[in-house]
This record gives sequence, C-alpha cells and structure tokens, in this order.
Amino acid sequence: MNLMGSGLQKAAGDRLKKIIELLTNNRFVAVLVGIFVTSVIQSSSATTVMVVGFVNAGIMQLTQAIGVIMGANIGTTITAQLISFNLGAYAPIAVGIGVAMLMLSNSEKTKNYAEVLIGFGILFVGMDYMKEALYPLREIQAFSDMMVSFSHNPLLGILMGFSLTLLVQSSSASMGILLALASQGMIPFEAALPILYGENIGTCTTALISSIGASKNAQRAALMHLIFNIVGTVMFALILHIPITRMVVAIDPINIQRQIANAHTIFNITNVIIQFPFAGLIVKAVERIIPEGEPIEELKMTKYIDLRMLSTPSIALKNTIKECLHMGLVAKSSLETSMDAIFYKSKDDVFKTFDIEKKINQLERDIMSYLIQLSNSKISGEDRRIVDELFNTINDIERVGDHADNIAELAMYVIEKDLEFSEESKKDIQTMYGKVMSAYELTLQSIKEGSFELANEALKMEDQVDIIEKSCRSGHIYRLNNNTCNPESGIIFLDLLSNLERISDHASNIARAVIDAKGSISA
Repeated sequence: MNLMGSGLQKAAGDRLKKIIELLTNNRFVAVLVGIFVTSVIQSSSATTVMVVGFVNAGIMQLTQAIGVIMGANIGTTITAQLISFNLGAYAPIAVGIGVAMLMLSNSEKTKNYAEVLIGFGILFVGMDYMKEALYPLREIQAFSDMMVSFSHNPLLGILMGFSLTLLVQSSSASMGILLALASQGMIPFEAALPILYGENIGTCTTALISSIGASKNAQRAALMHLIFNIVGTVMFALILHIPITRMVVAIDPINIQRQIANAHTIFNITNVIIQFPFAGLIVKAVERIIPEGEPIEELKMTKYIDLRMLSTPSIALKNTIKECLHMGLVAKSSLETSMDAIFYKSKDDVFKTFDIEKKINQLERDIMSYLIQLSNSKISGEDRRIVDELFNTINDIERVGDHADNIAELAMYVIEKDLEFSEESKKDIQTMYGKVMSAYELTLQSIKEGSFELANEALKMEDQVDIIEKSCRSGHIYRLNNNTCNPESGIIFLDLLSNLERISDHASNIARAVIDAKGSISA
C-alpha cells in the first residue's frame, strides 16, 4: 500500500499541489479535497495528520479541517473496496508489467505509474500469503469461539478493531487483516461489523499522537476526528446496525469480503451525510473541550511548514514555496527599515533591522532543515529540481538580509559621526534604491505567481541597476574632484551603492531560479 500510494502521489503531484487553493471555507469542497487526497495517498491517518499540520501552521481553519477529515473517512474506503475483489490471479501480471515499465522506460511519469502497478500487484500477492498463513487458525476452537463472541458482544469487537488499528497504525492495513480472516471463513459478518467500527476509532490515534506539543487548534483538529468517528460508531452500533447488515447482504448475499467492504463504504458515507450538517457543532464542542487558555509568546518563525505535512511531499513542497516567499517578504521589510535608517538617521530603524536579520537567519535554518527532509522523501524528479532551486533561493534571500544589515551598520556610522550627504548624492541613492526595490518586488511577485514574464522583467531590471550604479559612481567621482562632497560621506555612499547592487544581483538569481524551474516555483 505504501509503494502504491507513493507512486500515486508522484503521478498526481501537480494536482496535489493545487489542493491548497481549494481549501476554502466551503465545507463541501473540503470534503471532496479529503476524499481526493486520501484516495491518492491511501491512508486516512496520513491525511488527518497532514490536516493537523495545516491547522498547526495556521493555513487551515477548524471549519475547513472538519470537512477534510470527513472526506478522508470516505476516501479510505477505496482501499478496502480494492482488496475485497479477488484479483490475486492478476497480481503477478501487474507486477511483471510494472517491473518492465520501470526497467525499460526513461519517462519519469511512466516510472511513477510502474510503482503504482508494482504496489498494486504486491498488495494482492501479500493478501494471498496472509490468507494462507491464517488458514490454520480455523482448527483452533478457542479462536473461532472468540470471533463468534464478537457477534454477541459488539463492544468486544469494537475494542478488538480499535486495538488492532492502534497496533498497526493504519485502518487500511487492519481492514486488510479483517478481510483476510473473513475470506477464510473464520469470522462471521455480524462479528466483522463491530471490528470495522472499532478500526474507524483506532485510526484517530495517529493524529492524536501527532498533535502532542502542537497548537491548541491542531489538538482540536485531532480531537474532531475522534469525536466524529466515536459518534458515528455509537450511532451505527445502537441504531443502524441492523439496517446496514440487511443492505450489504442484499447487495451481495454470498461474498463476505464484498459485504465487509461495502459495509465500510456505506458506514463512512452515511456517517458523513448525517454529521455534515452538524460540523459547526463539532467545532464548537472541541473549542469547549480544549479552551484557548492563556496566550503564550509565539517563538515559531515559520508560517507555512510543518513536519506533519511531509507525509504528502507534493503539498509540503507547495507550502515550502509559500514559506520562501514569506522569508523574502521579511527580507524586504529589513531592506526598507535599513534604508529608512539612512534617510532619517533613525537608530530605532537600525536596531529594528538587526532584529529582523536574526529572524531571517532563523527562517533560513528552519527552511533549510525542512528542505533536507523533503529532499529525502519520495518525491518526483521534477519536484526534486524545484527543491534544489529552493536551496539556492533561500540562500539568496538570506544574503539580501545580510546586505540590509550592512546598510543598517552604515546608517549607524552616519548617525554616530553626524555625516551628511549632498543633495545630488541623496537623489542618486533614492534612484538606485527605487530601482533595486522594484526589481526585488518583481522577483517576489514572480515566485507568488510562478510567472516567467515577471521573472524576465526582473532580470532586465538588473541591467538597469548596473547602469544606474555606474552613473552614480561617475557622478560621485565628479563631486569629489570638485570638492562638493564630504570624502567620509563619500565612502559610505560607495558602500551603500555596492550593497544595493548586490541585492539586485541576488534578486536576479532568484528570478533565474523561477525561470529554471519552468514556473513550478509558484506560491
């Protein structure tokens, strides 16, 4: 399942990256997002953990999260439906075709689909082995009695399903074990249903564990998943148990594997339909259970990245690009405050720039660490190229912050020495700064939109900056020769020009990264 899910993720990478754009406050859309993501990554636990990460990073609100969680419960039923079909005879063919595609094709997309086929085939080969291994249990009377007892005491069955899923940390895997037992005639359908309900509760533990140490809202997101599944289990175990039994038996009276898979699907779809109108109440309930408490100082510098998102690398990459843009905007504010320190001889702006520089350095360390982990995950070749470009991009953004810090130091020197620039020098600085800032803003906008046109325009501005710098230097030499400029102020002026020109160079480097990534660097 892991191999198949990995192949599907890489094959659907572009669509997964766009998934964040669909995360509106429309809960129905959020449900569809949950279904799609879980169908691709083959794990409702991974989807819910990702949701906890989104909420922890502040990207997703609880009203959105509840919809995605509901959708994940429907999406996870696809795995059980897949396993319930007797496709073992075709499994070796799927593996053979997949291996041939993997070895003979140079196309990365083909290799991704090959992984899906190989994973699909091995899944059924594994199911056949598991069925054979479980067969001898039929001869053990105590085991048979235990399975039958679940029919008479549903609570035991629920606890069994919960415990099994807690141990394997995957409702899909525990569902596979349940289907294997049923296929060998070792568990009646009436006993399988409570186990199925318990597995739905057990899958919540992964998200609950991942929310430890996270924000209050992240903990609430994990708790919403638990409440949703507990309410559904109670509702079906006490009220809808008999109707669902009759329905699935009517759909397929003979094949117990199909009966269990259909019961799983009907249970989750019906659960979502019933509880969807009350999603707002679930949100309010978790807000009461986990109150806001005393506000604490937020030490986290990053806004969009969270380790929990690494379970879906394509979405994690999209958010890393957003984080790089955030870092770029912080560096822009650093440049603005450093230049204000020059123009207005403001010590407050000098110290503010120094503080922002520390934030930029911390952001670089956090994003770099995240990129390393993302690079080591299962990502497509195209995504790997984007990751490589992002390593260079955050380095260039950090250097913009360094040059802003240098400018602040120059401002401090100007303030302490009470230096003055000539009117011509002030105009030159304003002209140079305006052009550099325009180039840098265009570069950031090209990241935001993934725009070739804006990136190319930023590159053209780099040439204009070079021309302005040469003109400013020539004018400065002329003023020195005519004694209309203070030599000490002149040194600061030249250093200032150099730092601004270097910022323009780094802006052009970032623009080239957007172009080299073929517009894939888009927030």
